Amino acid sequence: MKSVRLAVDIGGTFTDVALLNNGNIHITKVLTTHDAPERAFLEGMQTLLDEAGVKATDLDLILHGTTLATNAIIERRGAKTGLITTEGYRDVLEIADEGRFEQYDLMLKKPAPLVSRPLRLCVNERIDSSGREITPLDEESVVRAAEKLRDHNIESVAIGFIHAYSNPANEIRAREIVQEILPDVTISISSEVCPEIREYERFSTTCANAYVRPIMDGYLSRLEDKLATLGADCPLLLMTSGGGLTSVSTARAFPIRLVESGPAGGAILASRIAEQVEATSAVSFDMGGTTAKICLIEDAKPESSRTFEVARTARFKKGSGLPLRIPVIEMIEIGAGGGSIAAVNNLKQITVGPESAESMPGPACYDRGGDNPTVTDADLVLGRIEGKGFANGSMDLRDDLSKNAFDRNVGQPLDLSTINAAFGVCETIDETMTNAARVYSVERGRDLANHTMIAFGGAAPLHAARMAEKLQIPRIIIPQNAGVGSALGFLSAPISYETVRSHHVLLSKFNPAELNSLMDDIYEEVSAVLPPKANDNEVRSQERLAYARYVGQGHEVSITLPNRPYEASDADTIKQTFESKYEELFNRTLPDAEIEILTFSLKISIENNINLSSSNGTADEQADNVSDKTMSVFLPSSRQFEDIPVYHRNALQKEQSYAGPCLIQEQTTTTFVSARFDVSIDPSNNIVLDVNNS
Repeated sequence: MKSVRLAVDIGGTFTDVALLNNGNIHITKVLTTHDAPERAFLEGMQTLLDEAGVKATDLDLILHGTTLATNAIIERRGAKTGLITTEGYRDVLEIADEGRFEQYDLMLKKPAPLVSRPLRLCVNERIDSSGREITPLDEESVVRAAEKLRDHNIESVAIGFIHAYSNPANEIRAREIVQEILPDVTISISSEVCPEIREYERFSTTCANAYVRPIMDGYLSRLEDKLATLGADCPLLLMTSGGGLTSVSTARAFPIRLVESGPAGGAILASRIAEQVEATSAVSFDMGGTTAKICLIEDAKPESSRTFEVARTARFKKGSGLPLRIPVIEMIEIGAGGGSIAAVNNLKQITVGPESAESMPGPACYDRGGDNPTVTDADLVLGRIEGKGFANGSMDLRDDLSKNAFDRNVGQPLDLSTINAAFGVCETIDETMTNAARVYSVERGRDLANHTMIAFGGAAPLHAARMAEKLQIPRIIIPQNAGVGSALGFLSAPISYETVRSHHVLLSKFNPAELNSLMDDIYEEVSAVLPPKANDNEVRSQERLAYARYVGQGHEVSITLPNRPYEASDADTIKQTFESKYEELFNRTLPDAEIEILTFSLKISIENNINLSSSNGTADEQADNVSDKTMSVFLPSSRQFEDIPVYHRNALQKEQSYAGPCLIQEQTTTTFVSARFDVSIDPSNNIVLDVNNS
């Protein structure tokens, strides 16, 4: 049976495209077109369709992830948004949780709310935490608020009422009233976007959803129209931050679920690779053109979370960004990519990022008007990448422009040679990423020296070896077609959706009938979002979680619940599960303390058994003649240029070991193997770097 699938990941610098055609994978990279992201999407798509000899009408499925929602929030170019809330809660977005991410900083800069105070309006209504109506909704106050927002030419409205998670009736009715007055405005209600306790996080998430919804709706509408024009009438699925694929209609209604869609695809790929190579403890390292992402993977599963911060005002500082309460794969993301701009600060120190040259104007070597040196410029000057045919042959890089940029912006201010300036930039970015990985792992009680690094993205294979040296990681896996890793992750991701519901349960008063009814309601809600069952062999799995704590505590611990109807005896089962998890985290339990559950979640997944190692990767030359050239590369170990072998990836023989230092070139990336590592190709066509004994 014919199977043709397309995956597209739009990043800040490149748009990565992968086409799976009956087991054969075709890949390409094109520069992202920020003014109209769908243009790069369609350009890359057409390139691969032509290469594979198929047409748009042959496509069975299109999978997509994009940074559009994230960038709109970071750059503050979303829709003009208004908030309608309960009387007395107008300033929740600014009061937040009253915390300070830097206790003694007198110049502390907190993130500005997405909705300004004049556009935050109150109405009369009140629901208590059990869902009981205290004050009926004053519909006239809703009409007045909607008319005032109309006068301000609002493009999107967020509605967030206190305790709406326990009873959404007032929010639903308010939406009906506002929609009558503002028929062309998108409306997001908190009981659908984030039906959980804690009004600040719920209101912040709902406002963010409203803020990006018109942009995402317009983009997806244009994309669907253009795909239909080309004859691609197959389903289009969007990657969510939680690592699953969802429908376009769901993505349009809840675009905030897409903020980490690209990185999530990479984490899914890394999980598949970890399972493939039987790495029980792994760390994924995804470095593209704009950012670097690091994620811990235990037992072939990436760590997940219910919270995420976007648009932080201070790097690495928790609490300095806007909180989003959505299912998300837990990772740390920093402004460190190939396009990260290098400069010298007032202390005469080299700084790299978080600002990026992106696709326009791009690094200096792109010859597109950029005059700032970047990490890509440094890699070019140091000889790690070949200028001709860069990014799948889409451009030729000019090292003379890179050298001029380094001399002007780094070398002269610090009295350094061009080479030392470029080397300083590489060492700075490698140390920045290494420190981020250290902090991230230590906070979770992990020692990365016991982990396998899985590196992918256009720039990661160039920097993985140096990072592994600093972190004392003994093994690096670079998967096949690593340059488009996130797009490949889309191809292997499950179709899934997760939703949550806050519902207070004391274990001492456990009511199995009440919990079964709640889980049945959540199941129906999730099932309505997923596509109908395709065939009898389709495998659908459930994951049920509860967020529990001891009474009086401020935060919860997630525990797994059985996937079955509950009985009275399950109170003891849940207690044992909670105490086991609590002791694992804190090395103790509180034997006489009452346990309560605040929130339940359910995730349904339709597994996707796509084999991504079945295409290419076969040796096409003899093992004793795999390198027909050398390149002069500046080596960190000797601090000088040396001629080292250059191998083409497909020429390397499986199970044959090659000594570093060397370069391994492939279609969309290059791997730098330092002298500390030997390299081989495993049975699944992964590049494997193992520390040698020298």
